[in-house]
Amino acid sequence: MLVYDKFYDVIVVGAGHAGCEAALAAARMGASAALFTINVDNVAHMSCNPAIGGLAKGNIVKDIDALGGEMGRNIDETGIQFRVLNMKKGPAVRSSRAQADKDLYKQRMQRVIMEQSGLDLKQGMVEGLSIENGEIKGIIADTGMLYRAKKVVLCTGTFLKGLIHIGDCNYPAGRMNEFASVGMSDSLTKAGFRLERLKTGTPARLDVNTIDFSKLDTQHGDDFAKPFSFETKEITLPQLPCYVTYTNEKTHQIIRDNLHRSPLYGGVIKGIGPRYCPSIEDKVKKFPEKTRHQIFLEPEGLNSREYYANGFSSSLPIDVQIAMYRSVEGLENVEFVRPAYAIEYDFVQPTGLFSTMETKLVKGLYFAGQLNGTSGYEEAAAQGLIAGINAALALNGSEPFIVGREQSYIGVMIDDLVNKGVDEPYRMFTSRAEYRLQLREDNAEYRLSDKGFELGLISKTRYERFCTERLAKEEELTRLKNIRITPSAEVLNVLAEYGGVLKNPVSAFELLKRPEFDYSTIEKLCGSSVNERVSEQVEINAKYEGYIQRQETEIEKFRRTESVRIPDTIDYTSIIGLRREYIDKLSSIRPATLGQAARIQGMTPAAVALLHVHISKIWKSGGNDAE
Repeated sequence: MLVYDKFYDVIVVGAGHAGCEAALAAARMGASAALFTINVDNVAHMSCNPAIGGLAKGNIVKDIDALGGEMGRNIDETGIQFRVLNMKKGPAVRSSRAQADKDLYKQRMQRVIMEQSGLDLKQGMVEGLSIENGEIKGIIADTGMLYRAKKVVLCTGTFLKGLIHIGDCNYPAGRMNEFASVGMSDSLTKAGFRLERLKTGTPARLDVNTIDFSKLDTQHGDDFAKPFSFETKEITLPQLPCYVTYTNEKTHQIIRDNLHRSPLYGGVIKGIGPRYCPSIEDKVKKFPEKTRHQIFLEPEGLNSREYYANGFSSSLPIDVQIAMYRSVEGLENVEFVRPAYAIEYDFVQPTGLFSTMETKLVKGLYFAGQLNGTSGYEEAAAQGLIAGINAALALNGSEPFIVGREQSYIGVMIDDLVNKGVDEPYRMFTSRAEYRLQLREDNAEYRLSDKGFELGLISKTRYERFCTERLAKEEELTRLKNIRITPSAEVLNVLAEYGGVLKNPVSAFELLKRPEFDYSTIEKLCGSSVNERVSEQVEINAKYEGYIQRQETEIEKFRRTESVRIPDTIDYTSIIGLRREYIDKLSSIRPATLGQAARIQGMTPAAVALLHVHISKIWKSGGNDAE
């Protein structure tokens, strides 16, 4: 076998959103790294919707940025419409979303990767893994070349035995017109991993010249484009609108008449699809009472002539697709540039991972992205970042970096994956986070930047800027608590502008807690010297003080449970009274803490109590890592 002359610390396989973050993190932390991709022109390719963020997903991107990842900066420089969703609701559920110029997005990410010192970008199909005595030794390319590495991160997306479906036509592909990876699936199976199948899909891409925009509702971005990255000062690209239309009864009848031709309902597709992003045939079948479904037409770039039909994915035959698309208002004469399709692919249950993203089966091998059963660019990027960080840390035996559920949406996702597994493509929602008031977009730096700086992913200049802002916030909160506002004529006139009154003297902080006033009221009454980011933090801390304190108490209780560690050598069969089904689950997943054990699917409080008693006995007898 040919052996490449360079020995890498970390090799990353797959240059999608997970692979890019993994490779950059490892290299920025000082590891010698290589990033392998089937096509270097498709680094960070947006194979589905041309957008970053959305509900809860925007929070993930902010968390990635606060740790020093690249996704936030990349969308800021290539975004063509920015919106903050749920602005009329509380800060816990607000999320940023941006349309991207998809070509500029991947071009910039490719440039960042190729300019990163210590990181080699290589084109080639990776066919297998080199494993010796249960430990990774490198990867084998389709050229027969062995590339040696101490750690390997697999970010294979939908490429593992990917199979595209358009009606009764199906063919192997990782994405439309890109080779599927067959050898890697076989290599994983040979190594002892049990592969399962999932399914996802994408809508047609439409020719802009054949859309009647005069019949569509226009959706503009926010007047002020709010960046994702805390380092971005302004958005510079021109901004474009999106458009909204709807399916109708004619559309639905076309679909119902042709469901027998759907590979999804004909039994051809075996993989489980995403419940929260279903195909249009799924929507019509499962929600017969709905007379219409919303379709967003999204531009794919400033100079692109294609529009993405968000909400209109399908695996129906091409003739049915054309008929149903043309039944929609504004699309009566539409032409496809690319048809809609579904894709099936292999994945591995993430319960076989540690929270570091390292596999339990093969030492030094990490999984990230859709290989773990997740859906979405943001979820993939976050996993890649954590896998890359931990691969680099493990090189010299440093303590792993594990993000808790109470620290980040990233922690929520990884904890869900490794303890519960997936039975459909996993997607992040705000409802998955118990402590979402603490995991807001606006305070991501407060939660994670200390660690990002410690890891070497946040520059000293950036960290000092953040520390200055953090200090300014605390000083401003103290100042407002010490300022007394009295109901003088001048004060009452100012408050009247906001529809408020004041009868008794109060502190400026207490005044800010009232719903009718915001920080601009306080600024008029007693001045201010802080920037907009700091004033936002001050206002949120005032208005949600009681809720935040309550959640901090809940988090403290949670951390006490998480601090009860389960010994690595524990024998679950020796726990008296523990039923076989719980023994099997615990032995398979091998949770690290009592809290993780409690979150395993199907675990009962009684079973957790038995486990806690057993752990306490081990600790009292001098066992390892019990507390």
